[in-house]
Amino acid sequence: MAREQHLKSLLRFLLVGGTAVVLDAVSYVLLHKAGVPVDAAKAISFLIGAVFAYFANWRFTFGARRSRWSEVLFVVVYALALGINVAANAGVRAWLGTSTTDATIAFLVATGLSAAWNFVGMSLFVFRREESSVDHVAQR
Repeated sequence: MAREQHLKSLLRFLLVGGTAVVLDAVSYVLLHKAGVPVDAAKAISFLIGAVFAYFANWRFTFGARRSRWSEVLFVVVYALALGINVAANAGVRAWLGTSTTDATIAFLVATGLSAAWNFVGMSLFVFRREESSVDHVAQR
């Protein structure tokens, strides 16, 4: 039963993450086309995806499993992810160039790196499952 629950959570996490990436990408393109500078557009679009991801992961992926510090930990995890995302996007664009293909590659690299960090941070800190005394005894 626990294995099925973990698989269900993983699939939901991936669905939420995919939706957040789509929101990020669409927002990024729209903001950039509206004249917002690239780095600012990337930061704003990332934050749009992050806000969606917090609420969707809390309610849909992990249910009510939140600590009293989950909001603070989420902000810390996502602030670090934002730095990773914007820096990776800027670095790849500086390395490859500014064509549409280069921008797409930069977006995907930035998204992949920040998503990997988010998965680790959210799993270990934000929405971790608190071990109950029953779980602890069962592991012995």
